[in-house]
Amino acid sequence: MNDNVKAGKRRYNAPLRAAQAAERRHAILGAARHLFVVRGYAATTVAEIAADAGVSVDTVYASIGRKPILLRELVETALSGTDQAVPAREREYVRAIREATGAEDKIAIYVDALVAIQQRLAPIFLALREAASTDSSCARIWSEIGERRAANMREFAADLRGTGQLREDLSDDDVADVIWSMNATEYWVLLVGERDWTVERFRDWLVDAWIRLFLRPA
Repeated sequence: MNDNVKAGKRRYNAPLRAAQAAERRHAILGAARHLFVVRGYAATTVAEIAADAGVSVDTVYASIGRKPILLRELVETALSGTDQAVPAREREYVRAIREATGAEDKIAIYVDALVAIQQRLAPIFLALREAASTDSSCARIWSEIGERRAANMREFAADLRGTGQLREDLSDDDVADVIWSMNATEYWVLLVGERDWTVERFRDWLVDAWIRLFLRPA
């Protein structure tokens, strides 16, 4: 076989291999999510995740990693809405927030995104919280994500400040802290999960609450 044929074969196989790898990753993440949510992090083994995904244990480690890394990837992919983590500043809704000129529009865009995220994130985020109480690696992930959320909310508060519509008696840290608490999975679970609020009611409530709390009266 000449070199041109070999090169053509490699080019032909590369997309297929990439698609197969993506399919395995999707299956592993799906299996891990199901087992972590239903059985709990501590009670779930990598071998069980591999069996549920239809792959070997070595494939789980090679494709994603150990259990804490699996849990982190589930949180990150729930935030991004894809099978790959996407940094906050590169997410479509963050770009839309930055492009919006009015504070009300920025708040509405963010809350729309938050409602979509929580529907994916809430079960796995609660699994992470539980795992963090007994597993040091998960505790570090929990702390890191919490700090990152707080930093992102400070950026959002500064972005709102740039519209000139924020109340002058509130600092950016005040605004960021309140948003950080009200965009939390726990807040979502309390109202939607335990008080049976609809997604639409939660969305409308949060938009209205933040506009009333943070913005100067028109």
